[in-house]
Amino acid sequence: MSDGSVNLHIDDTVATITLDRPAKLNALTPVMLDQLQDIAARIDHDHDVRVVLLTAAGDRAFCAGADIDAWSRLAPVDMWRRWIRDGHVVFDRLAQLRQPMIAVIGGLAFGGGLELALTADIRVAEQQAKLGLTEVTVGIVPGWSGVDRLVRLIGPGRTKMLALTGDPIDAAEAARIGLVDVTCGTGEGHETARRLAARIASRAPIAVQLTKQLVAAAQGDGRSAAIDAMAGGFAINTADCQEGVASFREKRSPEFGNR
Repeated sequence: MSDGSVNLHIDDTVATITLDRPAKLNALTPVMLDQLQDIAARIDHDHDVRVVLLTAAGDRAFCAGADIDAWSRLAPVDMWRRWIRDGHVVFDRLAQLRQPMIAVIGGLAFGGGLELALTADIRVAEQQAKLGLTEVTVGIVPGWSGVDRLVRLIGPGRTKMLALTGDPIDAAEAARIGLVDVTCGTGEGHETARRLAARIASRAPIAVQLTKQLVAAAQGDGRSAAIDAMAGGFAINTADCQEGVASFREKRSPEFGNR
């Protein structure tokens, strides 16, 4: 398909998302964004999935970014209301998955491709990988929260070096500055990520998911949502909550006991 596709495979407790447009270096199209949105919703509601792998077909690129043919002909208002806004919704949904997500970068991760990788909790890069915010080389700016996520990950100075020059860096440099968490040899990315996923999946899943939310809150992401969720989860298990629900159903005044 010229518009590409995104595939989902679930093996026991590990879900694998695969960008499947290798002939176009897995460049993202509106169709692929819609599929990523649907897949994220499915994974988020699957209680058996404990870890997510974000991968790509082919050995040349993880994702070369947003397909130029898909956005270059858009009117400014359509660029805003469809391409940028929809992309934000999709990338935020991926970043906010309950389950930890590991991105496997086996080639180029440029522009929107790097922004996509930044939605993952952990990034595994093969030694030949190249990563960059390359938007300024074609006259645009990062549009899918790449700058925001990158500043929080590696700081403003290093983000400016990447975003203002548009120059890519290799996996070793990406690891040195904290953009990549694990490096490995060529062709070893998927197996390395699978082993890491298996280790995470073997841990207590609720504790893992709560820990991911705590880290996000510490970074300023969804702090109020994290507090609300954890407080609500605690409150619903109290005797007072059980009494409140029972009294509502029985149409009587509750007798709370601070317990």
